[in-house]
Amino acid sequence: MPKSKVRKKTAYTPGTDRKTPVAARAQGPTHPVYKAVMFGLMLLGLVWLIVNYLAGREIPLMAELGNWNFAIGFALMITGLLMTMRWR
Repeated sequence: MPKSKVRKKTAYTPGTDRKTPVAARAQGPTHPVYKAVMFGLMLLGLVWLIVNYLAGREIPLMAELGNWNFAIGFALMITGLLMTMRWR
């Protein structure tokens, strides 16, 4: 059986049109208010869902919203969870 040809690779040389990388500036810790809002939204969403399960029919606003209470509670919690991506 004939042997296949071996291809030679050329050495990598970076292009001259690329800029030198810029150092990212160091960012400090997250402000305490940001943390409070983040955790507050997560807890508020949890409390909203718990109150909906326990006393949703007795509270007029929650009774009017019906199944939208689930969307509101989960939206609050997800907003808090999305805020964790910017937490340093």
